[in-house]
Amino acid sequence: MVCLWVSPSAAVALDTSAGFGLQDRALFQETVDYTLTNQSNGDFRGQNLANTSFAGATGRGADFRDAILHGAILTQGAFAEADFRGADLSDALMDRADFVASDLRDAVLIGVIASGSSFSKALIEGADFTDALLDRDDQRRLCRDADGINPTTGVSTFDSLGC
Repeated sequence: MVCLWVSPSAAVALDTSAGFGLQDRALFQETVDYTLTNQSNGDFRGQNLANTSFAGATGRGADFRDAILHGAILTQGAFAEADFRGADLSDALMDRADFVASDLRDAVLIGVIASGSSFSKALIEGADFTDALLDRDDQRRLCRDADGINPTTGVSTFDSLGC
């Protein structure tokens, strides 16, 4: 005998009685897919880019100041010298990405997955890395420059990195 238990929340999430399910909703999101595109020097300042994909994209020198990138995918992207000041990158997937000399001051990076990424020469004053998954070596290097308090979350960069 096989028993199957379905939680009430799972049943609601998969409820298609309204004519569409989660997969359908994902297909009709009003986001642009920037996967494998060249967005160097692009202007994304203040835009709502939540859950948008920049996987494998090149964004050298792009302006993401104050953009909402919550849940965005930046995996294997090249964002050297990009400006992420004040951006919300919480829960973003940014593994194996290049953030060399990028500006992350006052950015919210809560819960990001950034293993294998490079943050060499990045500006991080006031950035909040709470619960971020970083390589141990990157975390140590970032701790050397950890300073400031994030204006949105009130958390110090030093504490958020677990220095």
